[in-house]
Amino acid sequence: MKDELFLRGEKVPMTKEAVRALALAKLELHRASHLIDIGAGTGSVSIEAALQFPSLHITAIERNPAALRLLDENRQHFACANIDILPGEAPMTMTEKADAVFMGGSGGHLTELIDWSMRQLHVGGRLVMTFILQENLNTALAHLQQLGMQEVDCLQMQVSSLTTLGAGHYFKPNNPVFVIACQKEEHHV
Repeated sequence: MKDELFLRGEKVPMTKEAVRALALAKLELHRASHLIDIGAGTGSVSIEAALQFPSLHITAIERNPAALRLLDENRQHFACANIDILPGEAPMTMTEKADAVFMGGSGGHLTELIDWSMRQLHVGGRLVMTFILQENLNTALAHLQQLGMQEVDCLQMQVSSLTTLGAGHYFKPNNPVFVIACQKEEHHV
């Protein structure tokens, strides 16, 4: 989905189109029944997942009041009844385990959220995280190694978009983004 389709607000983060497409692919939602979206922001990941997989139940967690308003407006705009919005901050108590967890923001609690995400996942469930900060990437990789994760998929994306400049064109770069994907195995129970 094009980024322009989403209602936006100042200082409310949104996972951009190319990163969202990769993250959704890495979540392997075709075999999932429940997705948790931590730090949902505008809801771009939740909404695109909901539209691609109408039978998927999505729990979107967000703490920022401005983002919660936008998330709800986008959910209504796209008629995504399969998204439940949970105001608050993860980690939080949840009754239903998930098959996939997407972390678009950690609020400074990265290792705690990775541990919580692993507890929320069924065995075989997927955790996908995106970062722009090198320090978060290093912390996440070190923590996943400490947890004994054998197969961690880590990519850096650098996307540029063709943009008009005067009578010509150039490729305007976006920030590089790190994408980590892994799967909960039996020994992580």
